Amino acid sequence: MNALEDKRKNYQEIRDYAALCQAEYGDEVTYFPGYFPAMYLPRERINREMSEALSTISQFVGNGYRPQSVIGGFLPAECLQYLAEKENIHAAQAIIWSQHNIDGGGADGSPSYPYYPSTEHFCKPAQEVNDFIDCVNLDGWTVDFICARQSGSNGHAITGYNSRRGVGPIETYIGWGLELGNMEVMHTQSIHFDKGYELNKFGWVTNIWEAELVYEIGKDFICNALKMWVGDTLKRWPDVQFVTFGEFGNIWREHYKNNDDLNYRFIERGSGLGDSYNNLEIKWFMNKKFRLALLRDWHKNTPEKVIDFTRYDLTVHEPQDATPEKPIKDWSLINRINQKGLRPQDKPVLLQALEKNDKELIFSYYPELC
Repeated sequence: MNALEDKRKNYQEIRDYAALCQAEYGDEVTYFPGYFPAMYLPRERINREMSEALSTISQFVGNGYRPQSVIGGFLPAECLQYLAEKENIHAAQAIIWSQHNIDGGGADGSPSYPYYPSTEHFCKPAQEVNDFIDCVNLDGWTVDFICARQSGSNGHAITGYNSRRGVGPIETYIGWGLELGNMEVMHTQSIHFDKGYELNKFGWVTNIWEAELVYEIGKDFICNALKMWVGDTLKRWPDVQFVTFGEFGNIWREHYKNNDDLNYRFIERGSGLGDSYNNLEIKWFMNKKFRLALLRDWHKNTPEKVIDFTRYDLTVHEPQDATPEKPIKDWSLINRINQKGLRPQDKPVLLQALEKNDKELIFSYYPELC
């Protein structure tokens, strides 16, 4: 909000430049309430400030402009419903997939690809009409599925683990340098643009570059990293399109009217860089009713084991409103088995070792796993 209201000359120039980019390039100018507003603020205040910010943006951009999405980090279900019903915005970056114990908080448990959230929990896909929110929930950073099994990071950029490794510039280019970082970025994108495209009939990679990195790391480094990412992506996949969250969310919304036909599948073998171990193969299955991850050592041809089974057909609840004095840091949706392995029941098991009703649900979607 300060960036939208500050009267100082540099902030005014930034707003003028944002309006110019919107007019000339079609850039989306929208509101960013912070990565984790619900960790510290009650929902009513988040909603009120979103409305105030959106009104301010429309005023300084002019010509009746309205953004098609909001960049929210994590946004509770009530806030997503508010955007859809009160602000007529039907797409939001409101999850950071697999984020857990990073930057002081997180919310693991959702699908990684777009879905309509439930009124019960923003990580849960809506099951029926009565819990349906018409605001497409989008991830913010595509990550390496092998690395994402970790909770947080051990603080060492090169030799350690980091659950956010993937396309994000902080964890890849800054953490590993331009050459190794770009290799990991391209590997992560290949999961979606190669086999993922074949399985899902579309490929989607999402990436946020914080502008402050130019100040923190240096303009030359960040510009070179950005050129490598865009340039090598277009060389390898020349039909890739770079679009805003709002544009992509509304394209997806045109194709999917509810969650009934969602059936996302991914297969990855680690890149061999850092904690993306090249002997591991992970398979993800994500649909309206559950998400399921199977892991094996393909070098040793070990059997696949379940490392995540999150049911979405069970009743769940989000945390109560937070306050600055009493923050709520974990908004995860976790039930049967979670990939982070933090509880005794999260120990990997063979698929056949699951409860009968869990297996019946899985096999009703994927009989080939029987």
